[in-house]
Amino acid sequence: MTLITRFDPFREFVTLQDRMNRLLRDSRGSEGQDESLTTSAFAPPVDVYEDEHSVTLKIEVPGIDEKDIDVRIENNTLTVHGERKFEKEEKEENFRRVERQYGSFTRTFTLPNTVDQETVKADYEKGVLKIKLTKKEEAKPKQIKVNVSSEKQGGARTIEGKEPQSAGKAA
Repeated sequence: MTLITRFDPFREFVTLQDRMNRLLRDSRGSEGQDESLTTSAFAPPVDVYEDEHSVTLKIEVPGIDEKDIDVRIENNTLTVHGERKFEKEEKEENFRRVERQYGSFTRTFTLPNTVDQETVKADYEKGVLKIKLTKKEEAKPKQIKVNVSSEKQGGARTIEGKEPQSAGKAA
């Protein structure tokens, strides 16, 4: 007697998904699910904005002590490194869900040539690290006067305007 079975293509996908889940679960090795939540690296969000006088970065790092944050500038690169430590309390808490990320982070930013690396200021307040990088004087816009002579009026008049900002302008 021959049995006819109905072909179900989705059954193959479910089997493949189960195998992939098992493979990923086994590849974590001996560390459990709770350990993987506490040691994962994260990247805190950063806002970067620029005006005519400075470049400012605001990095959200709540729950991190200022002694655990390192800010460095080297070879036109700003590096911010820090670590949020998982605090294990003495009393047993049964966490149902851990959504905050713990571990160390490193964020690097390439600085424009217009930034004066000697006048960097970093402030930490209410969980936000604010790094202010002032621009070099030659990079700031300058007000210049242009004298225009007119043949009809026989005199000169002055037009004021802002000099366009350019990175590689020769003086």
